[in-house]
Amino acid sequence: MVWLGRPEGETWVGYRGGTPAGYFELEAQEGGSVEIVYFGILPGFAGQGSGGYLVTQAVPGAFSLRPGVGRVWLHTSTLDHPAALANDLKRGFVTFKEEAFDVNLPDQTHDPWPGAERPQ
Repeated sequence: MVWLGRPEGETWVGYRGGTPAGYFELEAQEGGSVEIVYFGILPGFAGQGSGGYLVTQAVPGAFSLRPGVGRVWLHTSTLDHPAALANDLKRGFVTFKEEAFDVNLPDQTHDPWPGAERPQ
């Protein structure tokens, strides 16, 4: 399967100082909606406004993915940056459903690849 070549999806990357700071993936769903299926900010860029900027770009990108898009949606969780939910709500998203479950995650974070510029 060719993931990046699918006509129902797009991947966008946000750069800061020539280094990727984050990304989002859009996927057209049946019924005229588009899901922001993946959204991420590299740890070194968190808390610097990159998330707000990328969500702001994701919404019009989602509405232009296909004609007739009537709904754009995404998932967020307590594993996201503490400002993620407030950020999404500020940009017009509303809470649709809340769920609770446990996930075990490693205590390791990742830095940009060797040679990449570190955020200032």
